[in-house]
Amino acid sequence: MTEEEMEDSGLEIGLFYYVLMWFVICFVWWKWRAGQKLKDMYLVGKYVFITGCDSGFGKRAAKTFDKKGFQVIAACQTQQGAAELKAETSRHLHAVLLDVTNTENIKSVTEYVKKEVGDKGLWGLINNAGIMGVSAPTDWLTIEHYKAPIDVNLIGLINVTIHMLPLVKKAKGRIINVTSVGGVLPICSGGYCPSKYGAEAFTDSLRQDMKPFGVNVSCIEPGLFKTGLSDRDMVMRQKMAVWDSLPQTIQKQYGEKYLKEDAVKKEKLVKLCQNTDISLVVNCMEHALMSKYPKARYSAGMDAKILWLPLSKMPSFVQDFVLMKNKVQLFDPNAV
Repeated sequence: MTEEEMEDSGLEIGLFYYVLMWFVICFVWWKWRAGQKLKDMYLVGKYVFITGCDSGFGKRAAKTFDKKGFQVIAACQTQQGAAELKAETSRHLHAVLLDVTNTENIKSVTEYVKKEVGDKGLWGLINNAGIMGVSAPTDWLTIEHYKAPIDVNLIGLINVTIHMLPLVKKAKGRIINVTSVGGVLPICSGGYCPSKYGAEAFTDSLRQDMKPFGVNVSCIEPGLFKTGLSDRDMVMRQKMAVWDSLPQTIQKQYGEKYLKEDAVKKEKLVKLCQNTDISLVVNCMEHALMSKYPKARYSAGMDAKILWLPLSKMPSFVQDFVLMKNKVQLFDPNAV
């Protein structure tokens, strides 16, 4: 090797280590920045409004933030859910009944929150309420099957946000929308994924609109978690009810064994991917609520981090190949 070649090689090695050093510095700085929290004294007594607190993520979040000293206003859909939550939390937690599909109900709850928070405003709005809806092939469904999850997961989320927004702006607070990996990848058919895709888009535009007001907006994208939303028995009962109402032509196309084979595939997917620790989602809410520098997006669950979210960045043909593995082959698509 000539002296000139050796000098070029030395420069390349030096450049490599220089770039590597900057990557390390940026990574350490990013981790340090993510770990910076607001002082507890600043947060104690601040108001947080959470929807969907009857069970699952919402109930765990309400109990967690109540223990941390926040003034929690927990919105439940049922009287039973509200009573159970009150029995398990401190006297500082307020439970209200809210149907996010009912505008008049949203208005009345907003007035209650406005009176409760006063000049402090609302530090945290956590839009967590959601339903799965019927999950079945598109040609099985009617427009009503699509409306149900869209009304709750998208229209309801937007409606609650619009009404609560002046209170959040007053506090220069935080808005946290719980979407799903189904908002970046069509993991199932039906209205659930369209509703979550819409919630993702709304969150992105809201984040940009709220920056001038000092309001931070975050999105949490959980993977598959064991909650009432993903109850396999409920999902299968809904699918069977739709199957029984289908025209014979469609039943012939899919075949009599379709439901059974589909249940087997879904059970395998659940065993492979389902998370049981719902605190992973609440931890994301906590960071978004209490960090100096909340993230725009959070992923919760190992399946979200290593499967669904990376897959969402890949070409469509790769996505189709992977997702089609979880679908049952039709008995006779040409049956009439």
